[in-house]
Amino acid sequence: MESAITKALIIFVRNTEKGKVKTRIAKDLGDDKTLEVYKYLLQYTADIANTVNCHRFVFYSDYVHISDLFDDKCFTKFVQEGNDLGERMHNALEKVFSLGHKEVCIIGSDCYQLQPDHIDEAFAELESHDVVVGPTTDGGYYLLGMKQANLRLFQQKDWGTSTVFDDTVADLTQLQLKYKELEQLDDVDTMDDLLATDILANLSSD
Repeated sequence: MESAITKALIIFVRNTEKGKVKTRIAKDLGDDKTLEVYKYLLQYTADIANTVNCHRFVFYSDYVHISDLFDDKCFTKFVQEGNDLGERMHNALEKVFSLGHKEVCIIGSDCYQLQPDHIDEAFAELESHDVVVGPTTDGGYYLLGMKQANLRLFQQKDWGTSTVFDDTVADLTQLQLKYKELEQLDDVDTMDDLLATDILANLSSD
């Protein structure tokens, strides 16, 4: 159990407000149904996180949400701080490292293919690597794990574009950091992504 105390998982989420989540999907699906989809993804992510033996953190886009899908007894909650996604992720990592954690992984709530094994593998690989990164098929990443918050990895990126993963690997190579690439997975960012899953069918059956 001693090693588990040093491990932490950060989940980056948006507050569940209609019209402010999954806006690309909402253009086709509408704001109400899109909010249902987002909450479904949040619940999926929370369930995955709860199976991993580590400390768990949720960082919200605008305000800390008490008594939501992330059990207050299981997740420590903060608000994201920074001007862009890179700065917000770096600040979140710095905060969690400052609390005494030694291996930290950060994920979003968009990856419906994510399994507990991916997170467990990331923590295991951090024993022999500086950084672990899980690429997505759209050129981003669904997981970034590290043992210290290297600022360079969060600067000069076009966040939300197809260049993020390649640019991150280029930084890792230039910094001579030893990294491990995980299995490539799909994010749910567009209507096509959503239709490739069973999420809408599951929502309809509830």
